[in-house]
Amino acid sequence: MKKAGPVESASASIDAKIKELSSSSGGGDWRGKMLAKVRDIIHQADPEIVEEWKWARATSPGTPVFSHGGIVCTGETYKNVVKMTFAKGAALKDPSGLFNSSLEGNVRRAIDIHEGERVDEAALKDLIRAAVALNLQGKNKVTHELKKNKATNSTKFTAKPKPKNK
Repeated sequence: MKKAGPVESASASIDAKIKELSSSSGGGDWRGKMLAKVRDIIHQADPEIVEEWKWARATSPGTPVFSHGGIVCTGETYKNVVKMTFAKGAALKDPSGLFNSSLEGNVRRAIDIHEGERVDEAALKDLIRAAVALNLQGKNKVTHELKKNKATNSTKFTAKPKPKNK
């Protein structure tokens, strides 16, 4: 599996994708403007978000990914939609009903934004913050266990150690 490049190159790739979409179709494509808007909302919700560019192959240019303690969401663009896929969306509460795609899965959920639709910025920020909190919750449990084990000078074993021969 390829690792994401440096943050600067990922941000530059996202900038290029927005510029490419915004300058296409003569007067500009709505998808570039929407991707830029979504990106801005993500950073407003959590200034510590890290931008990545993942899954680039010969058949696919790659996908913008927004992470903090793990993947929060992607920002994909298709012919008729800008899609935000939340990696752990099924575990998130969505009181505003933003999730409208990939609802049948056990892990992911997505928001499809179509041309002319308005984004509920406050609800989206809440969803992003909840996704970050979920990611960090898992990280904090591991960190807490490691600190606890260091403090008590204990080690957890899943199997019994072999007895010493006398």
